[in-house]
Order: sequence, then C-alpha cells, then structure tokens
Amino acid sequence: MSYQALQSSAVFVVHLPDQFDSLAVEQLRELFTSLAENENSNVELDFSRVTFIDSSAIGAVVFLYKRLTAQNREISITGAVGQPLELMQFLRIDKVITLQPNLHI
Repeated sequence: MSYQALQSSAVFVVHLPDQFDSLAVEQLRELFTSLAENENSNVELDFSRVTFIDSSAIGAVVFLYKRLTAQNREISITGAVGQPLELMQFLRIDKVITLQPNLHI
C-alpha cells in the first residue's frame, strides 16, 4: 500500500492507494489526524487510482470532512470512478463533499 501527499498553495492533495480499505485507513490515520489538526489548507483526496473502497475508508473520509468543515476548511474528492464513486453516491456523500473528475493542481 502506498499513498502520496503533496501540498500546493492552499490545497493539500492526498493520492490514495488502489485498495482504500481498513488496512489503508490504518496507515493513513496519522496523516488524516495531522491534516485535521495541524494544517491550515484545504484537502483534496485523489481517488484516481482507487478501485475499491470499504466502510472504514468511508468513515475516514467522513472523519476528515467533519473536522475540516468545523474549521471552515474544504475537502474535495477527485477522480472517483467505478465502485468508489457508486458507493459514495449511494451513501449520498456526493451531496456534502464536492466530487471533481480531475485534480485541481
């Protein structure tokens, strides 16, 4: 499992792994907590490589969304297709988090 995090201006981009599951969430927990507590930028989750997402990953996204919006910061999701996009639409996450087809940076 690998991920990459890049910061450009006011957006912190997290490139997620192809399997965004409980194992990936555990490995990303420290980064997500740091983003919610220590950064001042908005966050963009790059789903372009994600082919599978499970409930623990949905929970991690919601965790980050709640913490960021409480600080008047934004979170967006880019590049989601297939099962990840379908699950987020089914759970109506797309109604509260902006879904974009491509990265902003």
